[in-house]
Order: sequence, then C-alpha cells, then structure tokens
Amino acid sequence: MKQYLYSLCCSLIFISCSQQNKPGSGDKGVVFSKYADDRNFLMKNLSVVELHDGSSRVIIVPQYQARVMTSTCNGDTGYSFGWINYDLIQSKKLKEHINPYGGEERLWLAPEGGQFSFFFKKDVPYDFDHWYTPKEFDTEAFQVNEHSDTSALFSKDMILKNRSGNLFNIHIDRKISLLNRNEIQENIGTRTGNGIQVIAYESSNTIVNSGENSWTKYTGAPAIWLLGMLKPSQVTTIVLPLSKSASDTTTLLHDKYFGVIPSNRWKVIENHAFLKADGKFRGKVGIPPNHATNFIGSYDTANRSLTILEYVSPEFNKEFVNSAWEDQKEPFSGDVFNAYNDGPLRDGSQLGPFYELESLSPAAFLASHQSLTHIQITYHFQGDVNMLNNIAEKVLGVGLENVKKAFNKN
Repeated sequence: MKQYLYSLCCSLIFISCSQQNKPGSGDKGVVFSKYADDRNFLMKNLSVVELHDGSSRVIIVPQYQARVMTSTCNGDTGYSFGWINYDLIQSKKLKEHINPYGGEERLWLAPEGGQFSFFFKKDVPYDFDHWYTPKEFDTEAFQVNEHSDTSALFSKDMILKNRSGNLFNIHIDRKISLLNRNEIQENIGTRTGNGIQVIAYESSNTIVNSGENSWTKYTGAPAIWLLGMLKPSQVTTIVLPLSKSASDTTTLLHDKYFGVIPSNRWKVIENHAFLKADGKFRGKVGIPPNHATNFIGSYDTANRSLTILEYVSPEFNKEFVNSAWEDQKEPFSGDVFNAYNDGPLRDGSQLGPFYELESLSPAAFLASHQSLTHIQITYHFQGDVNMLNNIAEKVLGVGLENVKKAFNKN
C-alpha cells in the first residue's frame, strides 16, 4: 500500500506565499513577539474573545472557527506562542484553496483524502488543483454561545458532502477553558514549582450527527482534527513518545507523507521519535493508535519553552480515518497524532515558517443524534531548565539534554 501522501497542514504547501509573524527574528532563527502586540493586531482586524486568569492569556477568533490564535503564560509582555499570518489577515483577501491564517489550535474535519474525503469532489484527481478546504471550517464563523473570564463556548451547524456523495448533517460544540495550576499539576502528575510559568487550556470538541442517517464504514465518518501552528527555530525539537514492544510488528510510524526525511532531521531513539522544528524542510510524521501515548511535545532551547499536547483518549472506537490522497483499501487505518515541520516549496517560496502539533479523534461512527467528544489540552511551560527537565521526564519520558542531543545541539 502506498505510504501516506499528503495531509492537511501541508496541503498548504503549494500555496505560494511567504508570511511570518511581523516581529523580527533573533539569533538561531528564534521569532520574538509579545503577546500584547499579537493581541492588539488581532483586535484591530477582527472580533476576538480573550480568556485570562492571572498571567495566563488566550486569544480566540470566532470568525476563524473559534480558533485559538495565540497564548502566553506571562501576561501582556510575555512570549506569544502562536504563529500568526499577519499579511493574509491584514489583506482581508480570500484565497481559493485554503486561508492559512495561522493560530496555535484550529478545528477541521477529516479525512482529507480517500473515497470519504471532505476536500475532494467525486471522480476528480487527487491533486492540489482539485483540493479545496470546505468553507464551513475555513471561512465561516462559529457562534459565541457563552463567555466568561476563563472559558468560552462556540457552536456551528453544517452540511457536508464527502467524495462518495454522502451527506452529513453536523452540529459542533467547541469549548475552550483555561486550567489553573492545581489542575495542571494533577493532569501531568508533578508539581510545576515557583520557577515555572505555565499556561494550559482544554479544548473540548463535540460532534453530533444531527441528521437521520447513521454514519458507518460504508458511508464514511468524519473525525475531529485539531491542528496548531507554532513558531519554529533552529533550537526547537518535536518530541514524539512511542508505545512499542518487541512482539508488536505493526507499523510504528508513518513518516513518508512528503517523501524521505533526512536522518539529520528525523530519527527514532529507543521509545521516542524526534523531528527538527526549524521551518526549513518540509516533513510530516504520524503515530497510529497502536503506538501512541497520550502526549507529544516540543522544546525550544532559546526561549526555555516546553510545549506539551495531551490527548484525552476515549474508551471506545480505536479506528482513525486515513487521509492519504488515494482511494484506500484501509480507510480507517489513520493516525492519532501528527507532527509537521514547514519548509521551502519547489519554487523557493514558503507558507510559514511554522511547525505543527496535531491530534485526531476516532472516526465518528454515530447513529442519528449521537455524539462524540474529542478533548485536547495544550500546555506551555517556561522558566527554570531543571524544573522543565523534570516535567519533560515525567510527561514525555525523556530529559531535555537527550532532546538536545538528538540533533547534536549545544
């Protein structure tokens, strides 16, 4: 069977544009921007919802499908974690295939490719010219239902048709909630300490079959897909913990979405995979359910910033949609997690640079009026390196020195 070809975040790859956060880059390609600068820019151009609790802040844009654009753990003057496409947002123009506004967590629906795709019409070739992001999760707004200082609830109703011609009446509820320090410590199983600044927010996303027909393996089934664009640097590394045993012969990772990734950019060391997040070479990997833990993450040495993505796994249904750009023999053999590093296109242009951490729900095999909820928690830690190391060892199962040594960083 063909290797996975092309998944969402890099369907973006053929778009010839080159944008970055406006604040300039320092040594080692590190992008600096203060949270207040990004917030003020977004407020100037869009309606926003801001969550806050002490020095923890999150900016959400309902117009962009209740997308988390950025966050900080140090108030207005703190580091802003999300990658934001200033030029596209400011232009007010719409692109034909996708509008890559940026943002550190957005909601889409998978699969991207295959006979049950929401991105390709029936009988058209699997190529970029025929690939279109549905307007329901590209340009249409989500409704704001509730809003407090620390949480906000959004919703959207939509009707989608997949490549096989089946209609899906869908209702989505999306709730973003800040977590306090006690909740964070309970979730990760260790104390953060006074030398650590942290922000964490939970994204709870519920998809409801609001039609009369069941979603099955014969009609295809949607999956909730959460993707986030973060700022790359030469000293940022993605960390992918792996669950494996000597007796398990199933595919450990899918690592050829865009061809072979050079060994100096991507490697597996014991129970972890590492991918450079420098925004200089396109590469994407995925972890299937048999080998996924509940966490992936990244570490930025220059900013002393540890990012962790937690997947709150449901107890039922372990079949995940396959997004390969081909008619598939196994349409429910996809990944739980994906990680992507952006890089130049063939013509030298580039969408970002950025890198992405992603998670997917199981396929939503739902009868009429049934629902499925996908929960993801994003954590950003900054501060004392020894304390960050303790968190990385506890949650990701690897120390920060070993993360750095994966690519011989000093």
